[in-house]
Amino acid sequence: MLKLTIVGRVSDGLPLAQGPRYVNEEDDSVSTYKQQGEFLLKEISRGALPTSKTSIFLDHHCFNYMVENGICFMALCDSMYPRKLVFHYLQDLQKEFKKYDVGVIERIMRPYSFIKFDGIIGNIRRNYVDTRTQANLSKLNSDGSQEEDILSESFSQIVKRRRRFDMLRRMSEAHLHDSPVWCSKRLEIIALKWIPVGLVLAVTTVLVWTSLCRNDLLFTGS
Repeated sequence: MLKLTIVGRVSDGLPLAQGPRYVNEEDDSVSTYKQQGEFLLKEISRGALPTSKTSIFLDHHCFNYMVENGICFMALCDSMYPRKLVFHYLQDLQKEFKKYDVGVIERIMRPYSFIKFDGIIGNIRRNYVDTRTQANLSKLNSDGSQEEDILSESFSQIVKRRRRFDMLRRMSEAHLHDSPVWCSKRLEIIALKWIPVGLVLAVTTVLVWTSLCRNDLLFTGS
């Protein structure tokens, strides 16, 4: 079954809507899945995951998402739920979402504050609860080429890549922090303080040396 839906903005990874909660859902598990979905949205936002249709497998569940016009439509379902059907669900969400003005969407600043779309998610979700309805069977029996374009990923591998990225970033920041004075802010301060003094001394030295040379030549000539 479809357990979780997140609609988010790719440009900054902000979740906009999530759909209604259901009584038979366990709060702890839903909260964990929600955090994982938000993590995936952030990874899509920073370019670590593709924007094409993708399925991400996690234990006995699967996150499926698609991106259209800068908006990510994501759903978590049981691994046995037909993948083809969940992408029909996401496409239905996308068709409804594009009816809203782009300016309204861009002005949203708080997570999950696009509440008016939560009800639409709930209405569309109800059409996909029973996979054996005539409408859903027709979708499942239609042309199967759609599934060939869906990428597959492992959630654990995505987490490993993110940890590796964070580790390399910390190492890079530590290297910059511990680097010699010539690569630090301190060099800039020293340079601003002493370079003018050095230039004055250099010019003075050259002038004195030139004057001495001229006096020496005059003395020799006489």
